[in-house]
Amino acid sequence: MTESSMAEPSARRRQPLWLSAAPGLFLLLWSLGFPVAKIGTQHVDPLLFLGLRFALVLLIMLPVWLWLRPPMPARLGAWGHQAMVGFLIQTVYFGCCYSAFAIGSSAGVVALIVSLQPILVALAAPAMVGEIIGRRRWIGFLLGFVGAVVVIVGRSTVEGTTVGGLLLALAALLGMSGATLYEKRFGEPLHPISANLIQYLTGLITTLPLIALFGHFTLELDGALVGSLAYLVIGNSLIAISLLLAMIRRGEASRVSALFYLVPPCAALFSWWLIDETMPPVAWLGMAIAAVGVALVSGRQRRR
Repeated sequence: MTESSMAEPSARRRQPLWLSAAPGLFLLLWSLGFPVAKIGTQHVDPLLFLGLRFALVLLIMLPVWLWLRPPMPARLGAWGHQAMVGFLIQTVYFGCCYSAFAIGSSAGVVALIVSLQPILVALAAPAMVGEIIGRRRWIGFLLGFVGAVVVIVGRSTVEGTTVGGLLLALAALLGMSGATLYEKRFGEPLHPISANLIQYLTGLITTLPLIALFGHFTLELDGALVGSLAYLVIGNSLIAISLLLAMIRRGEASRVSALFYLVPPCAALFSWWLIDETMPPVAWLGMAIAAVGVALVSGRQRRR
């Protein structure tokens, strides 16, 4: 064994402190986004809300990009890959989640459905990105899903979700799962400011026709709308998405996706705090089950 090959594993183990903290911070920011987004959609059309979010993010990021001048993709194909990830995450995932909230779906129910993402990623990862999913991880996926179901089913205030809300949540699930696998397979190293600029510009461009066709141009400009929009711009759009893309590039797609198993219990907890979607004691059991599932999935995985 050569000296360079012996040094390679230890180099992989040495990772920046911010990357070690990224999973917990991402989980906090992402989970809080569900009840905050539901608050916002009670004051404005969901598509217009999404368009306002994209426009504000671009207004913040463009001056930063002009100041730092990070490199943009050198190839046209790389531009296309970034645009596709942006479309799947920003337009499909967020657009469908916001629309589901607007027609009455609870934050917890939507969070539960999109938490199925690790199952889809695990099924597709062997063929698309060369990951081998072992028995231990499959047990972890199952426990994570069971824990998420316990959290949501155990909540006494969950109301029946319409067929439209379920379909929108399922479309959001497909959008985020597709983005995770697409970024893992086709994504290239790129400065996060450049990547986010392309992706949010794609989101705005693809959302504007939907606003014109299906949106309503009325809004209640009050503290709740301004606060929710500010959080989603900074917490979700600028910080959480950057952390997600960084973790996808530095780790396996199925391992990163396992974080989404903890989103439903955390989102239910935040929803109880912010919008009075109460969570009974049995939901804490679901959180523990989901945490065990994530721990099982978090082991190192070999590649083909």
